[in-house]
Amino acid sequence: MESVKEYLSSLTDSELRPTALRVALVVGSILFTINHGWALTQGQMSRDRWMAASMTYIVPYMVNVHGQYISRTRR
Repeated sequence: MESVKEYLSSLTDSELRPTALRVALVVGSILFTINHGWALTQGQMSRDRWMAASMTYIVPYMVNVHGQYISRTRR
């Protein structure tokens, strides 16, 4: 359970954040275009779709931080 708390605190770590934000922006934008691009261009973005679209940025951020966190703890 302690490692979960440490990982959650690493989500705001100033050393991990820059890389994670870049990855989230690039990967999230690609996923957003694939999954929601058509709906956006057609004006069909509902509240639920915007909620799902936000996850296309949050998940890559969290995955990248996890990778950096694991790498750091194994050193």
